Amino acid sequence: MLPGRQCPPCPPYPPSYPSRPDRVRSRWARTCGSRSARVSPLEETIFHGFNTEHLYSTPHLTTDSHVPCPQVKLEKIHPKTCSPKEYLETFIFPVLLPGMASLLHQAKKEKCFERKRTKFIACDFLTEWLYNQNPKRIGESFTEFFSIPFVEQWLKHHPRPAMPLSLLLTEGEAALIIQSFWRAYLVRCDPEIQELRQWQKKLREDNHIHQRVKIFWAKQEQKVKCKMEKEEEA
Repeated sequence: MLPGRQCPPCPPYPPSYPSRPDRVRSRWARTCGSRSARVSPLEETIFHGFNTEHLYSTPHLTTDSHVPCPQVKLEKIHPKTCSPKEYLETFIFPVLLPGMASLLHQAKKEKCFERKRTKFIACDFLTEWLYNQNPKRIGESFTEFFSIPFVEQWLKHHPRPAMPLSLLLTEGEAALIIQSFWRAYLVRCDPEIQELRQWQKKLREDNHIHQRVKIFWAKQEQKVKCKMEKEEEA
């Protein structure tokens, strides 16, 4: 500081400013005004009709008077006079769609989505489900597919081929058969077992030698007889 000069008196710390509500409101107005000038089109769409008073003031809830909903009169749809769309939505889909849902659940249990071939036949399951869910059969006992009257009648004239055993066996039963076959194969490959099998084969041939001779001469006589018949016809 230069000699001969005095510094001005310092204000007391901290400075005490008078409360100016108008200044606070003017700052808030300037801030909101500058913010509204930078609002993007997206924000303008989202906050359209939004008031800042909603953040600070308690909204006044108003209750509307209870106005009863108008009763819609359901028209009875006749299956023979309605349109195809109404027939499907009224009489077909309410019964068919739950059956299709049960069909998908059963197909998942039968692992149809994991294997190429299974014993599960979707048409048979759906036929059985729809027959037992028929409103006309309420209170009656469950009927299996092959016991349904029209199914029995159809299969009498159109019999099905036998289903392969590989599709009827469970995983445990199939694994047991494969393991048994493999163990037997390993036993038969043993040299001592091979020798025993050859001895048993020779013993069977010796015990049935007379029967084998009879069969041999019967075949020879048949050949001679056929040859003579052809010569007579010629």
